[in-house]
Amino acid sequence: MARSDEAEWWFNAVYAAVQQVPRGRVTSYGHIARLLGRSERPRQVGVCLKHLPSSSANTNHHFHDANVPWQRVINAKGIISPRGPGGATRQAAFLGREGVTVGTGDLGELTVDLSAYGWFPQFLTSDGAEASESEEEEGSG
Repeated sequence: MARSDEAEWWFNAVYAAVQQVPRGRVTSYGHIARLLGRSERPRQVGVCLKHLPSSSANTNHHFHDANVPWQRVINAKGIISPRGPGGATRQAAFLGREGVTVGTGDLGELTVDLSAYGWFPQFLTSDGAEASESEEEEGSG
């Protein structure tokens, strides 16, 4: 089923925003939604990432899992959201390769310290360059 123009815009906006999250940092679904002016849509950010095309699918998608760092988006509590068998473990492994320390919470969930690794700028840069440290709000998200 084809996406509406609005849905296509949203998916592309989410993917472009996630591309700005620097290597070795994480942000939240809610913060991506807020940066896009739709703070009420954190779950829809997750839906977009769930449907991110695979680079191995042999398609001509501009955005795919090789150029959108999906692994850098977690929930606002610093928890890697479960996504089926092995999904959270796979995300933790990707983050670990970027230098992000992933711990285990009280209930066995995989966690990231947002005060150490969080990326929460007030706005997106127009050219995709990294936001400076002075633009970041640690711990919000």
